[in-house]
Amino acid sequence: MLLLGAGAGLSTPGLAQAGPTVRAPRFEVDPMWPKPLPNHWILGSVVGVAVDADNHIWVTHRGTQTVDENEKRLDSKTANCCAVAPPILEFDQAGNLLRHWGGPGAGYEWPTAMHQITIDYQGNVWLGGNGIDDSQILKFTRDGKFLLQIGKKGARKKPGAPKGEGQYGATADYAGDSNDPESFGKVAQVFVDKQTNEAFVADGYLNKRIAVLDASTGTMKRAWGAYGSKPVDTPLPDYDPSAPPSKIFRNPVHCAQLSVDRLLYVCDRRNDRIQVFTPEGKFVKEAFYDTNTQGSGAVWDIAMSRDPQQRYLYVADGTNNQIRVVDRQSLKVLTTFGDGGRQPGQFYGVHSIATDSKGNLYTTETWEGKRVQRFVFKGIGQVPAVQGVVWPKGH
Repeated sequence: MLLLGAGAGLSTPGLAQAGPTVRAPRFEVDPMWPKPLPNHWILGSVVGVAVDADNHIWVTHRGTQTVDENEKRLDSKTANCCAVAPPILEFDQAGNLLRHWGGPGAGYEWPTAMHQITIDYQGNVWLGGNGIDDSQILKFTRDGKFLLQIGKKGARKKPGAPKGEGQYGATADYAGDSNDPESFGKVAQVFVDKQTNEAFVADGYLNKRIAVLDASTGTMKRAWGAYGSKPVDTPLPDYDPSAPPSKIFRNPVHCAQLSVDRLLYVCDRRNDRIQVFTPEGKFVKEAFYDTNTQGSGAVWDIAMSRDPQQRYLYVADGTNNQIRVVDRQSLKVLTTFGDGGRQPGQFYGVHSIATDSKGNLYTTETWEGKRVQRFVFKGIGQVPAVQGVVWPKGH
């Protein structure tokens, strides 16, 4: 009886839950994408994904410092596999590797730890970093030709600075300055607006602001903090789900994405919320998700659906290992998919998300996830509120 009772109460992790369905975008994971890399290459923690105007998928990863020693045997001449891939990779829709480049070079300061990648409307590549001394933004052509560095590496080094929020904020030697007009504090993401040629910077892991730059010159034009207020760098206590909403962004300010109706969506990751602003920095509204989530937070990155109205937001949550499908106007969750694990359609630290013009989704995984996945758009239809792993039908 005891054994039967225990078994009757079990559920299979990752499968869709029974109950009411909702009308929402539908996806299936493509377990064969991308194709294996050449040269015995492997990925480290994959922290950025973007899609360009040609529907090519760009990925950045942290490489050597996040790869286990046992995986670097070709680099150390002790075995036939493996070697760490270059930090910037470009794939076509079929998953073929088209281009690769990146690393230190003349005239610029390469990030200590890569973080996110953006392809702007001119095809230029923007990179940030969240290493301890990363306070710069880099801009390249798609071929890897250096164009611009904004900010200076190490600008946030201030010996004796007060200890703040651990890996996500100030340390004993580095402190944020969210009112610095020239350098940054561990930039998480950049979005470039074609209409105004402005770069919106989620700044970031050390600073606590959105900064807006001239995308050609790098000149800072304006900046703001949570609720559109003047940015401050006040250290915050650990996140408390029972406390009132914080009036200050919590490190990291992890994403900034502008919609077609010109609203800027900002990931306040460890405050478990999205805040929405006008491009000028006026606060519009906010929404909270899984507010009991502590640690690394519940709002890691967002992408917008590719219908003309961008009706849906796709919200990556690397702590709960799922993607939320959100109605963009109401900011209400319609459905979720994904689950923790290492098989296709599961996640370990889902970090970044992007959409192509066909509506397909691409996700990356940091920590030990170390991969990029493709989720094929299957149209709008009825789905369970909790989908679990969206495995291809018939398999």
